[in-house]
Amino acid sequence: MEIPRYQDNVELSVDGKDVKLTNLGKLFWPDLSITKRDLLQYYADVSESLLPHIRERAMVMKRYPHGAYGEFFFQKRAPSPRPEWIPICSILHSSGNVVDFPVINDLASLLWVVNLGCIDLNQWYARCDDVHRPDYLHFDLDPVPTAGFECVLETALVLKEALDELKIPSYPKTTGSKGIHVYVPIVRGPKQKEVWTFAKKLAGILATRNPKLITAEYKIAKRPENHVLVDYNQNAWGRTLASVYSVRPKPHATVSTPVSWEEIQQGIRLEDFRLDNVAERVREKGDLFQPLLAKGGRLHLEKFF
Repeated sequence: MEIPRYQDNVELSVDGKDVKLTNLGKLFWPDLSITKRDLLQYYADVSESLLPHIRERAMVMKRYPHGAYGEFFFQKRAPSPRPEWIPICSILHSSGNVVDFPVINDLASLLWVVNLGCIDLNQWYARCDDVHRPDYLHFDLDPVPTAGFECVLETALVLKEALDELKIPSYPKTTGSKGIHVYVPIVRGPKQKEVWTFAKKLAGILATRNPKLITAEYKIAKRPENHVLVDYNQNAWGRTLASVYSVRPKPHATVSTPVSWEEIQQGIRLEDFRLDNVAERVREKGDLFQPLLAKGGRLHLEKFF
């Protein structure tokens, strides 16, 4: 669908749902002349591939009311008032509080949440019908400031080799920020803590095998220079990562984009994947993260316990 141009505020009917879009001319990346309308149009363009990955999952809203370079705030509870067609996922936290998260299941909901200033999308790893049992695990490859992106690419290939040895399928995407995310689709069953434990163990093994490149040290002050953190801790309950196809509030308006292992071997740059070109890439290549949605080809993680 096309977001109207030359109008600052519009109300659209999307699959029978009325969606109000506001301040469409507001510059979200002033240096790139990218407006809020451009951001909404991008998400509309990739929605067919994006929505299956966030559907039926609680969404943590990270809102940038002043654009990509302005202050932001996190909002877990769905705002009120809100459209009656926004589903809610109620999650009991250890504090005893129940938090009502919004759920983004369709294009109308997607436009609604982006219109609130959510540049990137941060959904839960587990679906709402069982928030303790995720259907994927992942590794966040995060370079220390002195490590270049070439170190991240090398670490990704080391991780792939280790996963291949275990006959574990893996699928990479750029973070759109500094690193690479590597995802593993799993059969839903193990609880989040068990998934976290497996990821921590493998990260430790990789760091021991590759002491000059990889660290599993979670304390920032203790991480050695020129290393890449294989961050297992992002698998903890209640954590989120920017979803696949998320635009990031970074220079170049980079996008967290699925890539092939061949592309990583050949060498990629984070700025190769941007708001202005990823939709066309998806049209040409399809959704490279489709295996994360498939019923088959998923890992039975229990066999490693």
